[in-house]
Amino acid sequence: MPYNEAIEDGINNIVLSWENTDCKKMFGGLCYLLNGNMVCGVYKDFLILRLGEKNADRALKLPFVKSFDITGRPMKGWIMVEQDGFKDDEELEAWLNQAKKFVHTLPAK
Repeated sequence: MPYNEAIEDGINNIVLSWENTDCKKMFGGLCYLLNGNMVCGVYKDFLILRLGEKNADRALKLPFVKSFDITGRPMKGWIMVEQDGFKDDEELEAWLNQAKKFVHTLPAK
């Protein structure tokens, strides 16, 4: 199944203005890297985000959010957000900034 290009466009409008970012095809979708670390992406009709375990656990209590699990083994610290979980660019940017904040705590690769 192809990934949602509307989500890709929204991410591109925000993330590609950040310094030290790159985009790669992964998981049958797209993955964005910040300082060499995966930060977010698109998988099918989901925004995927790397928030770290604590923030991901908090986010999982929100509507439209679930664990990032495409293999039967959830990726710790990652979540998937349905498009209804970010109805406008402001909400999308808020999600992406949470991931950016976490990834900035990681050593650059």
